[in-house]
Amino acid sequence: MKLFRIFLKIFLAAALISSCSPKDRYITITGHAQGGTYAVKLNLNGNDGMIQTPPEEIRDSIDAILQKIDNTLSGYNKNSLLSRLNAGETVEWNDMMSEIFGHAARIQAETKGAVDVAAGPLFDLWGFGFESGDFPSDEEVRKTKETSNLEYYILHEEGILNFNAIAQGYSCDLVAEYLYSLGVKDMMVDIGEIFCDGKNPSGLPWSLGIDRPIDGNNEPGAQIQGVFRAPEGPHGIVTSGNYRKFYVRDGKKYAHTIDPRTGYPVQHSLLSATVVAPDAMMADAYATYCMVVGLQQAQAFISSRPDLEACLIYDEDGTFRTWCSDGFILEEI
Repeated sequence: MKLFRIFLKIFLAAALISSCSPKDRYITITGHAQGGTYAVKLNLNGNDGMIQTPPEEIRDSIDAILQKIDNTLSGYNKNSLLSRLNAGETVEWNDMMSEIFGHAARIQAETKGAVDVAAGPLFDLWGFGFESGDFPSDEEVRKTKETSNLEYYILHEEGILNFNAIAQGYSCDLVAEYLYSLGVKDMMVDIGEIFCDGKNPSGLPWSLGIDRPIDGNNEPGAQIQGVFRAPEGPHGIVTSGNYRKFYVRDGKKYAHTIDPRTGYPVQHSLLSATVVAPDAMMADAYATYCMVVGLQQAQAFISSRPDLEACLIYDEDGTFRTWCSDGFILEEI
């Protein structure tokens, strides 16, 4: 399940920017990662004065982190540790693989299998993974589901792993962790998913646009449902939706969101879920979870968690409706 990007309301500039204090110096670092681009905005005026690390060194360190992620977790890089593992090679797990697998196991247990990194073959079966094909039969779904879950993987030490549901959020968190180690206090890390902390160059909370979940809205930021003002403090902000990738057959729409518990595409009214969590990896996982379980269960889950906020956009008889948790303030456009 691939998640789409949140469009930044604050456009990222390439040069140094003056901001809320004479000592503040914001820079933007950009590059390529995970099949797309990344942008990291940070204030060189850190917790203990000006950051002494040169911007070029910061950029190189971010690139090194993202390169390690690609060499470890990418399913598209055929030489990555994950690709070699999935191909049946005997490989030694590095610290990154062990760490994200531990996170994935915890998330799978917490969501009772709704988010499962071993469910990749089910996505391939329906044509939404790395391969494509015709709609599967009920028997094909049943057989694939039996061996495409984390419990089976752990028990038999065989299967296919795919960390797409949490890898981009995890990447944001690792880059943020590095920036914190330099003393950075104000940051926005955008690697397809978002991590932010502190304030923007205007001295205000970071602002992000939430895409309108309509068919054909394939360009992030082209059509905005509303603007979210991020609270101060560290937060991951991730949107997941099912309207950009789907099949239509015999007049029926099949969402790209597969429920690993059933093996079939979901059928519900929820179009997109934007989740705010203490870190980007958990926001990534919980946004996916909401899109699997649907509106009512997602509302109940978010409402039961004081550490989470969310905006759920759903269809009601052909009309867009928006549900926001108490702490999620959406300024509609």
